[in-house]
Amino acid sequence: MDTLAFITWNPGIELFSIGPVHIRYYSLCWIIGLLFAYLIVQRLYRQQGIKSELFEPLFLYCFVGILVGARLGHCLFYEPGFYLTHPLEMILPFRHTASGWIFTGYQGLASHGGTLGLMIALWLYVRRTKLNIVRVLDNIAIATPLTACCIRLGNLMNSEIVGLPTDVPWGFIFVHNGEAFARHPAQLYEALAYLVIFLAGWLLYRRHRDKVGTGFFFGFCLTTIFAFRFFVEFIKEEQVGFEEGMALNMGQWLSIPFVVLGIACMVGGRWLRKLSGK
Repeated sequence: MDTLAFITWNPGIELFSIGPVHIRYYSLCWIIGLLFAYLIVQRLYRQQGIKSELFEPLFLYCFVGILVGARLGHCLFYEPGFYLTHPLEMILPFRHTASGWIFTGYQGLASHGGTLGLMIALWLYVRRTKLNIVRVLDNIAIATPLTACCIRLGNLMNSEIVGLPTDVPWGFIFVHNGEAFARHPAQLYEALAYLVIFLAGWLLYRRHRDKVGTGFFFGFCLTTIFAFRFFVEFIKEEQVGFEEGMALNMGQWLSIPFVVLGIACMVGGRWLRKLSGK
């Protein structure tokens, strides 16, 4: 392949470092994504007349739920053999090597686990605040795609979760991975898709605010994000060895239940009306 026809991608993964602490672009993207979600949901709460003191604990619940869920999801879904025999490395940002423990940060976060962790965190949140759980889920779902966009941009900065080799002119050569051939920038595809999903969801909210609390926006978020995730996996490199030869990879199998749940929430039903009080 003629490398001049492609995009050579080789950014530094660190923004800056202070002694042993290294601040990476990936961490910055996570922080920016969570900040966007914080500001958007705060605005939604104000518009819907929800007391500000009920909003304040929401960020902490979401942050812990997403981080713990995403971390455990990666460890248990993708590398159970290693992490079940090294449980401390599942919860600590360190790895044990021949020369001792070293700081690595949390290398490995799964979006499916993060989604499950967020749902559990929101259930605990509504138990404390007594807010309607479907309204809370809808509000969070409006902001979630923008956070997901930022996280995938972080993956792009890390040159991870790459696509399959390609000859399309917008292919990326991930120099950091020691490669001299182009791949699909799957992370960028996802980031752009999630941005579009956020804009579509925000437009729907502005036109149909009455649907907040029905489960529609929660269902829209799950359906669109994980449907795209299912199809984009066909042009992604396998993340772990056991996926080789599988008709559908782990990410696709994990996406199917979320799509089904999302469609069910958009359509509604007796169980959802009971939860929403409508």
